Amino acid sequence: MDGNDRRIVGLAGAAHALVHTYELSVPILVGIWLAEFATTAAELGIVVAIGMALFGIGALPGGVLADRYGSRKLIALCLVGMGGSFLVLSVAPGAAAGVLDGLPLLSTSPAVIAIAVALVLWGAAASVYHPAGLALISKGVSEQGRGFAIHGMAGNIGIAAGPLATTVMLAFLDWETVAAVLAVPAFVAAGATLLLDVDETTHRDDEEDEEDTPDTIGEFLDVSMTVAKSAFAFVFVVVMMNGLYYRGVLTFLPELLAGLETFQPIEIAGEPQEPANYVYSGLLAVGIAGQYVGGRLTERLSPGQGIAYAFGALAVLAVLFLPLASMGAAPLLLVSAVLGFAMFVVQPIYQAAVAEYTPESARGLSYGYTYLGNFGVGALGAGLAGVILTYSNQTVLFLVFALIAAIASSVGVLLLRR
Repeated sequence: MDGNDRRIVGLAGAAHALVHTYELSVPILVGIWLAEFATTAAELGIVVAIGMALFGIGALPGGVLADRYGSRKLIALCLVGMGGSFLVLSVAPGAAAGVLDGLPLLSTSPAVIAIAVALVLWGAAASVYHPAGLALISKGVSEQGRGFAIHGMAGNIGIAAGPLATTVMLAFLDWETVAAVLAVPAFVAAGATLLLDVDETTHRDDEEDEEDTPDTIGEFLDVSMTVAKSAFAFVFVVVMMNGLYYRGVLTFLPELLAGLETFQPIEIAGEPQEPANYVYSGLLAVGIAGQYVGGRLTERLSPGQGIAYAFGALAVLAVLFLPLASMGAAPLLLVSAVLGFAMFVVQPIYQAAVAEYTPESARGLSYGYTYLGNFGVGALGAGLAGVILTYSNQTVLFLVFALIAAIASSVGVLLLRR
């Protein structure tokens, strides 16, 4: 890599890590909000789902904005927005409780409404990152394969570091202070992003891009129809199922683990500690290896085979998780590690499927729809999980997500038949 490549990959990798740091810190805070505020798992699940839905819905307009105004400026704006939203999260619940108490609102707690507003702001800001970051690497980095690999690994570092950093800070600070501290790296990264001297267009053919980019609603719909008529329609189902499984399982997993006898709170130096949160962070850290293995599998298996096998494994894991978790610490740690590994194996597999089953002229828009399905539609998994846990039980929760993974696996079989 030359100097420009390294600067772009460093910029995009840092931003990618922060996006997922914030995303996966939220499930750690959910358990605290359930205990502190007058709310239910169903209500908080819907609140998280709304914020995370915007994370995906904004991907399509985010891609258009990146093409029009440049990726670097958009990434800086994304970082400022994410940091600002966590500052809002740190102060809004307390302020809302003082201002809105007694008003004839819905039965929802004012603090929960404030949390919802902060998560909506985060989702809107974070939504532009993936199309902007991936466009920056694809247009400005000569060694794109290496660049995308490092970018993906950086995201997984954030996925693991977010819950871990949040858990460690919660041992010494209240959650509002933790949210404020988490906001600081985003502002620092935004400043660095604006100061870095990078060439975004080193490997872009401007005339070709101008011709291929939809400029009107009619052109956008025409290209979208081209995508819909391809086998991408099948892949889109897989992406949605992945999003539902990922968001639904991870949102309440720290709370579920904390409820197991194996991981009751303990005191260290007089401070209460939640062992379940450390297991959750470890589960996500294993995903780094899962990403690597998934990428290698795309070189050996067809996308249809990879989807069928990987999601079939996720279905089996969902069925086995609770029985194994109840057998003691060792089986629980093992099944948690395997679950974390398997959830991230599927990501490079379905990304390869998008490239395999979409026309090249509509590849960028296809990835836009991919993130819409994964993060936008997939956000409903948080609400689904919350409703199930409120009105049913954990066994039903994991059986439902086993069914979701089985649907994705079945689509992989259909792709093989095509």
